[in-house]
Order: sequence, then structure tokens, then C-alpha cells
Amino acid sequence: MSKGYVAFVLHAHLPYVRHPEYDSFLEERWFFEAMTETYIPLVTFFDKLVKDRVRFRTTISISPSLLAMMEDSLLQERYEAHLSGLIELSKKEMDRTSSDPHLHHLAGMYHGLFKGARDVYVKKYRRKISSAFLKYQKKGVVELITSSSTHAILPLISSLPKAVVAQVRNGLDYFESVFGFRPGGMWLPECAYDRGLDNILSKEGINYFFMEAHGVENASISPFYGLHAPVFTPSGIAAFGRDRASTKQVWSAREGYPGDPDYREFYRDIGHDLDHDYIHPYIAGDVRVDTGIKYHRITGRSGWKEYYHPQIAQERASQHAGDFLYKRISHIEYLASAMETKPVVVAPFDAELFGHWWFEGPQWLDYVIRKAAYDQDVLELTTPSEYLRHHPVHQTGTPASSTWGHKGYYETWLNSKTEWIYPQLHECAHRMEKLVMKNGKGRVAALTKRALKQCMRELLLAQSSDWPFIINSGTSVEYAERRVKDHVARFHFLANAIDKKDLKLKYLSAIEHMDNIFPDIDYKLFM
Repeated sequence: MSKGYVAFVLHAHLPYVRHPEYDSFLEERWFFEAMTETYIPLVTFFDKLVKDRVRFRTTISISPSLLAMMEDSLLQERYEAHLSGLIELSKKEMDRTSSDPHLHHLAGMYHGLFKGARDVYVKKYRRKISSAFLKYQKKGVVELITSSSTHAILPLISSLPKAVVAQVRNGLDYFESVFGFRPGGMWLPECAYDRGLDNILSKEGINYFFMEAHGVENASISPFYGLHAPVFTPSGIAAFGRDRASTKQVWSAREGYPGDPDYREFYRDIGHDLDHDYIHPYIAGDVRVDTGIKYHRITGRSGWKEYYHPQIAQERASQHAGDFLYKRISHIEYLASAMETKPVVVAPFDAELFGHWWFEGPQWLDYVIRKAAYDQDVLELTTPSEYLRHHPVHQTGTPASSTWGHKGYYETWLNSKTEWIYPQLHECAHRMEKLVMKNGKGRVAALTKRALKQCMRELLLAQSSDWPFIINSGTSVEYAERRVKDHVARFHFLANAIDKKDLKLKYLSAIEHMDNIFPDIDYKLFM
């Protein structure tokens, strides 16, 4: 019998970026990179764990916007072409580095990884990588959950509750349309919570969600077991708090495992290092971008970087997995001595940390899971729903307003750089409600229905938390600002046409073609 639990939660999310109006588009590479470096490597490791009959449980949240990109035929086609380009480039790199045994070995490693990714994506799962995650759900080793439709900061749009309901319910509906079941848990975008949000989640059948630590610690009641047992909200939903120590060890590049000198250096890539004429066909035209082929290790904080040694990095991943497990065992043994219920250590992460930002991350996770299964009996890997099934009685209180952003509240997304966004989002949501009340009852013309559905798509896309995050961080600012303005402009263009009864099929079709997310969206959620 174990003394406690560890619950890994991997939240996979990207903003919806799809531009059929261009032959290729720079920001679509965000999705391609995450597929190659995170989602497919995780699938590969999970496949091996299942094949080896390793006992494990983990939770994976896939946001509806990311899921929609995984399901989109245009992006599937473009991603396969992207993989073919990487395979071609890595083969050229093998030829170019033939006189340097170490670089030649690394080029060959990437060539094998890219070919393997294409085999997994095209041959094994026939471009439907979502089917891999559904397989794990059915086998009982992964619990799939989701987030709101486009990852909106729900408390920042809560002045119009129907906008929150639309974000939540449409996301759940889309998840169910792909996977065939409704999830019991939800990842609140950016772990953003405010009083009353649990009422909406409860009505949608959600049983649990995750919070930043201070959201639980500062609840209306003092949590008797701190972060190591959930708190039930007044509506009966379990709020799980993030364990600081376990996440810091894995998340922090400065103090955690990913910053180890032997791990691969993220910021050195041949897309920036090699001659432009040579690399030009494999980057974004004249814009130098990462290719994913990186030959150096972190080495230290200076600009000098030594070559990467995969075997040494793999050994470090094994050592770090052992260290992580040892510390969790010690922590749980201490907690178990002071708690009347079994403690749970909740370790949530952005999935993209594993593989994309931290190249060895999937290997580290594989080692942790295997060591947990075979090398100890103090803790079990679990999921929130499984924990609640075995331990259903906990304190009840109102969690505090919180996020996992800078300073713990909303500053990352609402500040002097981004404050212009929210009045426009509120205006659109208010207008959406009026449009649906006016046109949503009785007989509605088919073209009007299509326009109302598209208005809702534009509103949801404009509400994405990614746009203010990108603007605040100073990366791709122009693109993020344009996305907000474009979606708002398209919303009002269609809303004006609906009000004036002057809809033009060619204009509506063009907008539908560009922003085709959530094909079965229900605009009546705003009624």
C-alpha cells in the first residue's frame, strides 16, 4: 500500500494559427515545432510504456484550439510537408558534417528523429495524432481533460457570464465531438480563477480544476492539509493546488533540471548559425528561425557553447528522474505521518516544456514513470478523478482569485500594453448577446445562421489569452495585435451585415475559410 500520490498534469495548448490565404506562414511553425518536439515524442514514449506494460497514470489537458489544429486537414498536410523538409535538411547536414564525426553523429540523430516522427504521424496514426491520446484514455493510463474554447482568461470576461459559458461549453462540446466523451476535469486557462466561476463549471459537469498554490492557500477556510489535498468549492468542485517544490525542480531553467549544463541548448540552432544561402529553403524566407537542429549543450551562462553529447544528457535525465522521485518520496513520507488522508502532490506543467523547451524532458518523464513503477512502493502516480474516487471527503471553502502568471494575479495579461483589448472584447460579447436575442428565435435564414456562427468564432478567437501574453512578453507583438484587431473587425463586419440584412455570401464564405475553427459551434449559447 502506498503512502501517497503524485499527479502529473501536462497542459497542451497553442493559439489557433492557420492561414490558408498564404502558401506558408511563419507563425504556423509554432504548431509544427510543438508537434515534432513535444506531442509526437510524448506519444512515442507513451507507446513504449504501454508496450512494456508499465503501470502509470497521468493527466493530459488538450485545449480545444490546439485540438482543432491537430484535426485540421490543411495543417495536417502542411505539417507533413514540414517534416519532409526537416528530413531533407538533416540528410544534407549529414553530408555537410561528414568530416566531423561528432557533428555527423548529431546530424544522424536528428535525421532519425525526424523520420521517426513522420512514421508515427503518417504511418501509425494517419495524421490523426489525437487518436493516440484517445487510445491511452481507453487503456486507462491517461486521463484526458480540456480547457476553455480558445484559452480566454475567464475572470477577465466574467462581466458577461454568457461569454464565459460560451467559452467553457463550446470547448467541452468540441472536445466531445473529437474524443466521444465529456471530460470530468478542466484546466482553467492560465490557472485563472475568481469567485463564482465554479458555479459555471459545475453546471457543465466539471468535477475538478487546478489552481496556483496561493489560490488554495488563501481560500476562505485555512486548508488543513495545505496544498496536499483538494478543497471543494461551494458548488462541490475540487480545486487542486500546484505543488511549488516539484514544479520548480522541473520548470525553472535557472534552478531546476532543464538548466543542467549537459542538456541541449535551446537557443543555438543551425537556422541562425549557418550560411543563409544554404539554410534559406528551410527557414521562413529571409527570416531566420529555428529548424530544430541544435548541436550545442547549455555548457554555462556565457555565450560559449560546447557540443552536445546525447548519451551524457540521457544519463543526466536518469539521474534527475531519480532525484525527483527521491524528493517526492521523502516529501510524501513526511506528509503521510501528519495527515489522516493520503496526500497528493500535484505537478502541473505546460506540455511544451517537455521536448520543445527541454529536449530531454520526455525522456526524463519516461524515467520517472518507470522508476516509480519498479523502484519504490511509497507513492503511486494518479489522476485527480482517481484520487477523488478513493478519497472523496475534503474541506469546503471558496478559493481565492489567482493565476499562475507574474505576481500571481492578472498583470501578465492586463496591463498598460494590453488594456486596449478588453473593452473591445466586452463590446463584442455584449453585441453577440443582442444579435442572438434578436435573431436566435423562430425561423432564421440559413445565411444568417452561418453569419451568427462565424461571429461567435471571431469573438472566441479574439478572446484568446495568447494575444495579450505575446504582446506583454514582447515577442511577435505585431502579429498578436493584428489577430485581436482582425477578429474584432470581422465580428463587427458580420454583425453590421446581420443588422442591416445585407449579408453577402462571398464575404461570409471568405471569412469562414480563414477562421474555420469549431465547425459545429452553437451561437445559441449566448441566448
